[in-house]
Amino acid sequence: MIYYKTEEEIELLRESSLLVGKTLAEVAKRIKPGIETIVLDKLAEEFIRDHGATPGFKGYNGFPFTLCISINEQVVHGFPGKRPLLEGDIVSIDCGVLKNEFYGDSAYTFAVGEVDEEVRLLMERTKESLYKAIEVAVEGKRVGDIGYAVQSHVEQYGYGVVRDLVGHGLGKNLHEKPEVPNYGKRGTGVKLKEGMVLAIEPMINLGTRSVVQLQDGWTIRTADKKPSAHYEHDVAIRKGKAEVLSTFDYIEEVLKQNKVYG
Repeated sequence: MIYYKTEEEIELLRESSLLVGKTLAEVAKRIKPGIETIVLDKLAEEFIRDHGATPGFKGYNGFPFTLCISINEQVVHGFPGKRPLLEGDIVSIDCGVLKNEFYGDSAYTFAVGEVDEEVRLLMERTKESLYKAIEVAVEGKRVGDIGYAVQSHVEQYGYGVVRDLVGHGLGKNLHEKPEVPNYGKRGTGVKLKEGMVLAIEPMINLGTRSVVQLQDGWTIRTADKKPSAHYEHDVAIRKGKAEVLSTFDYIEEVLKQNKVYG
């Protein structure tokens, strides 16, 4: 069952989604070689609670942290911990908040210091694929059009599109129908209508699309241990042009000030 949102509910979703962007910007200020990822997690939890919200992931299906922090070959759902970030790492940070009964959910991949050119291009092209997906996330199109937009953009570079994990509807539940795969055929799948809010989130691997789950029961990494990038926006379906409820603006302002590029 798909839950269609009223304009008032979309505004509440926007408020939660923008708070995620602000939280990720606070985290971005601290990303540098030597920082332990558990420090970033605690910072995010404090920031979210200070803004009248609760962490959307903490306790969700038993997940024990505020942030999913996935380094290098980790695709998603990585645990924060004592492992310090190192020069040349990339780190995907996925954050959710719950405020006024509605969720926000967004992710961004950061470079730690200078990264290899092929990894920088993976990040850039994964982010491009997100915006290509958003371009077709309009009334009358279908979920398959979104997946096709991502897949056709990144596969031309030889990247692997993760198929085991998908984007999703968003609302009073963190994961709602419909599922939004990052691959697909144009003109197939659920029809997009106004009132739908989707979390679109390309997860793209430098090598194979195959992934494995670690023993913690959560962390997903690439089967070939090559890096993976992940970006996510919350999008309201409209006629003509999708409305992006989340933002990377706060994050990218911090990156610009730090002279590092995510």
